[in-house]
Amino acid sequence: MANETTSGFKGEYAFDAAKREELRRIIRDLSFSSGTNVTLASGKASTLYFDMKVTMLDPRGTRLMACAVGEIGEACGAEFLGGLEMGAVPIAISTATMADLAGSPLRFFFVRKQVKGHGAKKLIEGLRRGESLEGKRVVVVEDVTTTGGSAIQAIEIIREAGAVVDDVITIVDRQEGARAAFEAIGLRLHSVFEALEFVEG
Repeated sequence: MANETTSGFKGEYAFDAAKREELRRIIRDLSFSSGTNVTLASGKASTLYFDMKVTMLDPRGTRLMACAVGEIGEACGAEFLGGLEMGAVPIAISTATMADLAGSPLRFFFVRKQVKGHGAKKLIEGLRRGESLEGKRVVVVEDVTTTGGSAIQAIEIIREAGAVVDDVITIVDRQEGARAAFEAIGLRLHSVFEALEFVEG
């Protein structure tokens, strides 16, 4: 279901095969490690680890990720992209910047894990004064997906706000159950990469 507005992620902003391979190399060199047991946010143990914050804060890495996420988001017909702090925040900020350069109409926000104890005490941050997600088509984004728990936490909050959520975009799918968990609640998962692409070099 294509966005009715004109796509901005074309030409120099398109995520083509060369950019995909370049981003894969950046993630492999900066963010991927293997061989040591680590405990993931899901509670699972793994010998594969992705520290995506390093790539998300690398100038070239963040630009390429923004092109990938923006292109997929537009193809999903998104009006807004957003997700749970912290993983979604750098993605939302970099993609918002790239969307402005590309002339894309995409809008962005992020979801807090818990309400702030001061100020406006909002769970959803980035909306304009008086604006809501009611009836808006939202695509949820995250950096690495294992079981899908973090994305589902955000989706529950976003759906409660009245948004229509059918799609999730992740930079790396670890292929450990998230896709099935998403399908069970009516969601499609779009991954830029799968974990084994980095194991294979």
